[in-house]
Amino acid sequence: MEIGEILKKHGLLTDQQLSATRDQANGSGRLDQIAVELGFVTEEAALRAVGTEVGLDYIDLADADVDLTLLQAFPKQIMHREAVFPVCRKDGSLVVATSDPTNLYAIDEIASETGASIEPVLANRIEIQKLIKTHFGVGSETISGLLKADEEKDEDDVQFLDDVDMDGSELSEMIQEPSVIRLVNEILVEALEARTSDVHIESQEAGLKVRYRIDGILQRQPVPPEINRYANAIVSRLKIMARLNIAEKRLPQDGRIKLRVSGREVDVRVSVIPMIHGEGIVMRILDKGRMKFDLKSLGMEDDQYAIFHDVISRPHGIILVTGPTGSGKTTTLYSALEEIKSEGTKIITTEDPVEYQLPGINQIQVHSKIGFTFSASLRAILRHDPDIVLVGEIRDLETAENAIQASLTGHLVFSTLHTNDAASAYTRLVDMGVEPFLVASTVEAVMAQRLVRTLCNKCKEAYKPNLDELPPTFPKDKLTGDLFQPGGCKDCRHTGYAGRVGICELMVTSEAVRELAQDRASSWKVRNAAIKDGMIGLQDDGWRKVLAGKTTVDEVLRVAKGH
Repeated sequence: MEIGEILKKHGLLTDQQLSATRDQANGSGRLDQIAVELGFVTEEAALRAVGTEVGLDYIDLADADVDLTLLQAFPKQIMHREAVFPVCRKDGSLVVATSDPTNLYAIDEIASETGASIEPVLANRIEIQKLIKTHFGVGSETISGLLKADEEKDEDDVQFLDDVDMDGSELSEMIQEPSVIRLVNEILVEALEARTSDVHIESQEAGLKVRYRIDGILQRQPVPPEINRYANAIVSRLKIMARLNIAEKRLPQDGRIKLRVSGREVDVRVSVIPMIHGEGIVMRILDKGRMKFDLKSLGMEDDQYAIFHDVISRPHGIILVTGPTGSGKTTTLYSALEEIKSEGTKIITTEDPVEYQLPGINQIQVHSKIGFTFSASLRAILRHDPDIVLVGEIRDLETAENAIQASLTGHLVFSTLHTNDAASAYTRLVDMGVEPFLVASTVEAVMAQRLVRTLCNKCKEAYKPNLDELPPTFPKDKLTGDLFQPGGCKDCRHTGYAGRVGICELMVTSEAVRELAQDRASSWKVRNAAIKDGMIGLQDDGWRKVLAGKTTVDEVLRVAKGH
């Protein structure tokens, strides 16, 4: 029976869906896979149905007890090429997981290579690929191919790769470019699938180390040890892709790569720094397809959102967002601009760099090396009759004074500062050299924020906390039920967390805060005055997320301890 008819028989496809699947297939491709891609059925349900008809069992590899000793004698080329994985031995047969019940050739080839009787079972294709990457490393298939190619060359050709790394000429480096770029692309694709924000490729004495920053936490990625032979080639390919000088190995360099991955536009910001064991690379991945700039989805509670929306709707003044690098400041500012933009307002931004392109908003890239700084661009912006201005960061007195001047002349100015909390923004501007009365009269509000990891909804576990072990600042009087802690499942890569949400303190400049700022009061006094006026602190906002079951006590303490 045809696979499409099997799915229909088991009630997984309607006549209309089966017809649409066949039209999409157009005579080629597996109907079950196409039905999965169209969203008509899950891969597990489809494989279970097909398995029932052809007499094959389905197993969940995420929970299966896989015998890893079988990998030593298992043909790796077939495993990579056919996406199969040995599971265990059963009654004298070798149990092999596959996601393709129609591929009998692969089963016969494995039997021929191993001399064993093969019992195929069906499993999710993504779970099979995860196992391969976990136990052989990201890019292991490409490395295997490179090694095979090297074995077919004579010794002089292998040495030539070292010569290429030594002389650094672009022509020499490009000889093996397709293979190594494929390896680099595999690393990037895997990073995108794992929702990675940064890829760290570090040259260390023991060899190349690859780490992904996922939800703010660095996680080491398995890579095959043979990758060390291509470490210099990988760095050179990345430098070529980022249009950097591949011969310069003594100075830091910054570049950018534009990619299209699975139909999604992705920008990769590349930073290369020479270190004692070679060049280290960090790639910031900006996935345009995944980013949604929506204030309501950032994690603000309803009361904070109402206040912030009122503040960003004012006709003039300065609104600051503060926090360390990677705390979501740019996302908050972009979301604010998306909320208030209209055909009746002109918005101009000056950024370093422009991370995301926003339709309907005029964006400027600063170039400090040629003197086009934040302050210089801000002066030029004001001649273009804007209503709203975003300055990427207030770094110095000149930029601060220009921002204040813009707000005094009737413009709404958004910007960021690197301070630990909202109250410190006022004292920081005064420390830069801005007159206190100007700070007090122009700054309308300051939002300090952090990002906490959110619990995976599929595996989070409820527990009754020991009240004595909760932090002193935790509102125990509001605890009416269970709290939640991370579990661990295949959907969250067994971390217990999936995604992040913002916690914030929003300080609106009240009359009391203005007077304290004008009197050069300490940030501690400014903060206390804001709390008396109703401000909710960073930790307190975090506790609200904990009580709502969105995150954990440990996460809030990790990012907002002392706040």
